[in-house]
Amino acid sequence: MEVLQNKIREKVLSDSKWRQLQQDSNKSLEVDSTIGDSPRVDQLSTNFMAEEADSLRATYIRRLTSVLIQHVPAFWRLALSVFSGKFAKAASGNVVSDFDVNAKPTANKNDEKGGEVKYTNHTLDEVGSMVQATISAFDTKVQSTFRDFEECNILCPYMSDTIKEIAKACQTLEGKDSSPTAVKMLRTLHFEMTKLYILRLCSWMRATTKEISKDETWVTLSTLERNKSQYAISCLPLEFRDITVSAMDRIDTMILNLMSETAKSYDISQPLQEINESVRLAFLNSFLDFAGYLERFGGELTENRPNKENNYVSNGYINGTRETFVNTDGDLHKKLLVVLSNIGYCKAELSEELYSKYRHIWSPVRNNEERSSDMRDLRTSFSALEEKVLDQYTFAKSNLIRSAAQSYLLDSGIYWGAAPMVKGIRDATLDLLHILVAVHAEVYSGARPLLEKTMKILVEGLVDIFLSVFHENKTKDIRLLDANGFCQLMLELEYFETVLHTYFSPEAQQAMKSLQENLLEKACESVAEAMENPGHQRRPTRGSEDTASDDRQPSVSPDDLLVLAQQCSSDLLQGELERTRLNIACFMESTLQPTAAPAGPKPAAHSSYQAQHAPVQTSSPSFRRQQTGTSSPVVSRRRR
Repeated sequence: MEVLQNKIREKVLSDSKWRQLQQDSNKSLEVDSTIGDSPRVDQLSTNFMAEEADSLRATYIRRLTSVLIQHVPAFWRLALSVFSGKFAKAASGNVVSDFDVNAKPTANKNDEKGGEVKYTNHTLDEVGSMVQATISAFDTKVQSTFRDFEECNILCPYMSDTIKEIAKACQTLEGKDSSPTAVKMLRTLHFEMTKLYILRLCSWMRATTKEISKDETWVTLSTLERNKSQYAISCLPLEFRDITVSAMDRIDTMILNLMSETAKSYDISQPLQEINESVRLAFLNSFLDFAGYLERFGGELTENRPNKENNYVSNGYINGTRETFVNTDGDLHKKLLVVLSNIGYCKAELSEELYSKYRHIWSPVRNNEERSSDMRDLRTSFSALEEKVLDQYTFAKSNLIRSAAQSYLLDSGIYWGAAPMVKGIRDATLDLLHILVAVHAEVYSGARPLLEKTMKILVEGLVDIFLSVFHENKTKDIRLLDANGFCQLMLELEYFETVLHTYFSPEAQQAMKSLQENLLEKACESVAEAMENPGHQRRPTRGSEDTASDDRQPSVSPDDLLVLAQQCSSDLLQGELERTRLNIACFMESTLQPTAAPAGPKPAAHSSYQAQHAPVQTSSPSFRRQQTGTSSPVVSRRRR
């Protein structure tokens, strides 16, 4: 150790001189080369010196153990020989044959008496105390040296080899080669060193998990690298897995050795149970720590999110520039998806795999219900974190959807109070749908098990955004909604419902129904206002579709508007689905069949509307019969 200390001092001086030379040579160039490199060099130098020191410590303990193994058994056998009289015989040269022993019993007795008088100045207990004092000194030096081992070298063989040396000494001194008390002292030392090593492994496992979680590369692994997992994880969960496996494998080996060696001498069930419980808690807390670090990544991404809520993203360009989506909000969304994938992987695969692999360590002291509660607690923690990060991800996507929805309703170049004839769905409809297509592709490739849940949240959010934008602008941009505008929106809403039917939750269906009722109410009000003030009605620019003599218009009931909407749907919807089949292929089944729509009719939009509002115009007497025979094409799937 003294030689090592001298080497360390020489190396520190050499490194200091070299660093000073670098600084002096770079002053003229105004370059500070030590920035970035110096800490790394210092760390490597420190690790090297720590490994050298640990190597010497292990050698020191090995030599102490060799001295113990070589001298204590011989000393104890000598003491036993002295007290049994055999040493006296050997020392006086009276080692005789059996015939001589039988022939001269009296002489032998006299020799034995003489030997006892000559060689028994100490009692056997006093000799045992000497051996115990030697073992105690060995214990003190080993414990002191063992605690000096550096944690950075915990995976190196120094500590485990030391424990093997102590176990070897225990085996050598067992039986008649030492006093029982001395053997028990060695067994106790072996147990304490093993326990200390296991606890240090537990501490290292959590500390190293914290260290690797300081940075994230955000680079997803290939399918083979992640063992065909459906979660496109980064390397972080696999690094965490390697750390856990490295520590737990060594702990498992240590406990097995402890049970096979120490249990021979005395009962260790109670102390071993405490070790097992400590290992279990360290294992579970390591997972919870890792979950906390993943949560921190998600929080940091959300906090650092640039304020770009008003940027409309279309076809990968922002505000008409060629700045890619990946370099702005898209980069944030992909990072959130990486965090989400890592969480899902830990919850669904990694925690179950590792818990099943190592639960035998603590399973003898826990029943099946307690073991199940461990996994249930882990899944609950990761599920709560998954919900939180998924909310952050869907919230970020909802901002894009809201911008596109506002453009779809307000900035598409249509005046809803005098809309043109319905000829099909508009390009704005596909622009809005393309955002959901992009999300579908992103989640499908990154976190496939969360695809359905994510899409349901976003589809429900889309309908809620429609409602929100409508209510915000029903006295402004959507103050008027004529029959053509109503039919246009109803056709497009049914198009959305048909394409996204797989992800329409009951809440989304209820919100869609509410939106349709609001549109119907607004259309009825607008038509009534147009008939009351025909001179103030704004007409389309194409005058060929209007005549100056059409000042009086017939009464239009909600029933009539729904019939018009159904007619548009019957004429146009199927053709639009066929025309855009490539755009919507990810949402549909293998072939676009009319039966792709969900079975079971939904309530007509007008049903609840009529229950709460009196008709704007006098309803046709045949309204109820008509509704019975023909359901709304917008809120009920067409029977195909």
